[in-house]
Amino acid sequence: MPLPESSLRHELEQAYASGMALPEHLEPHLASAIHATLARPGSMVRAMLAWQMARATGLDGQRGRQLAIAMEYFHTAALVFDDLPAMDDATSRRGAPCVHQRFGEGAAMLAALALINRAYGMIWSAAAGLPLEQQQAGLRYVEQHLGVGGLLQGQSLDLHYAQARSVHSPQSIAVGKTVSLIRLPLVLPAILAGSATRLIERLERIAVLWGLAYQSLDDLKDVLHTGDACGKTARRDALLERPNLALDCGLDAACMKTARLIRLAAGAVRRLVAVHPEYAFLASMRLQMDAELNRLLALHPPHRARLAALALAS
Repeated sequence: MPLPESSLRHELEQAYASGMALPEHLEPHLASAIHATLARPGSMVRAMLAWQMARATGLDGQRGRQLAIAMEYFHTAALVFDDLPAMDDATSRRGAPCVHQRFGEGAAMLAALALINRAYGMIWSAAAGLPLEQQQAGLRYVEQHLGVGGLLQGQSLDLHYAQARSVHSPQSIAVGKTVSLIRLPLVLPAILAGSATRLIERLERIAVLWGLAYQSLDDLKDVLHTGDACGKTARRDALLERPNLALDCGLDAACMKTARLIRLAAGAVRRLVAVHPEYAFLASMRLQMDAELNRLLALHPPHRARLAALALAS
């Protein structure tokens, strides 16, 4: 029987906090930066998704936990890098001062690299003992979406959006930057489990739609929130000339597009579950995204809120 969501999150938060054993005499700045990073696990959405996907695809519990925490370490490391002065120059993350604000840029970068290194080790452990073809396919997938063709490409395009906005839209950049970190927890367990090509294709489509919807919600947060109300530094995109759907097409259109992405993803999940009922847990993502969009609409003028509500109801 699957764990209740609250129990699953608690279990994964504990694994996240304890998943990196540190040497006894580790340099204090680095040790403090790592401890501070692991003390605030965030929503754990990617970890929970990876764990549930591993279970649904038939991977054992130990492999599932390793994949889950690896995904969250990759995500957290990306946030630490994002917040640096050379990137978004943020001051807060997850309701606390950014790691580089507390321990310095050098310690923050080394802490992020420690998380990435540990995550790769956990993926290697999760893949060990599986058929060689499945191991190789999974590790290729990780490299593809974390490397220069995926996350790094998206991040670089994000940084240089002011020079490339005529070529790259905010959503095209999100495919590399945000979609990559949704693809891994959703698709990697299925690849390692040797799932059929058609199932992988269905999961890929859901990952793209979810990733774009996540980024669109984040763009709306950046525009609609003030100060650190959303747990991180807001209103950075306009200041830094970064891609943002709401700034690109306006708040009304951004709400409509976000609602449409959520609906399309929900439809893709329904079609998947009709063939593979073991993935019914994926339907809960629609509820989470709708709730987040509705929270943002509460910050939106009433006539715009009605416009977006029509999109949600259609």
